[in-house]
Amino acid sequence: MTVAIAEAWVEKPLRRFVEDARLLFALLLHPNGQVLGQHGFTRAVDVMGACALAAAIHASADHLGREVEGKPFRELFHAGRERQIFLAPAATDAGRLVVLAVFDGDSSLGLVRLYFKELCEALKAAAPAPQAARRIIAENFEQELNRNLAILFGRAPSDAARPDPRHPIA
Repeated sequence: MTVAIAEAWVEKPLRRFVEDARLLFALLLHPNGQVLGQHGFTRAVDVMGACALAAAIHASADHLGREVEGKPFRELFHAGRERQIFLAPAATDAGRLVVLAVFDGDSSLGLVRLYFKELCEALKAAAPAPQAARRIIAENFEQELNRNLAILFGRAPSDAARPDPRHPIA
């Protein structure tokens, strides 16, 4: 099973979630669409597309929920013919994250929800302190996105391993 990560602290929780919930694909990302970890994708362009869609769907559901019920919609689920999608936020001390899980008949929504709860607890325990968390801002978003994708697919540029002086964690 392949789990690729851009931030070391997400590896163990994401790997366990993928294994326990029997997922085909998984993404762990910032609400802005920047990926922290993935499972099942073989091409960077697919990760970029899925992250953009997941971030947009999450933002739309958040806003729509506030308009309709006065609070964001928390979990989203869609059952297709062969695959199902689960999308939900995970709160950590380092900020809110979004989890996208794709599964088939070898799993179930109940299993995914059960292990999602455990994932949230594990991410909360593993998250770096708020002041040490990597800040993503508009001016370096594309650079950070490309860096994370390169790391995920083993094509990290030579400077990706070096700490960025603007960020406490590189």
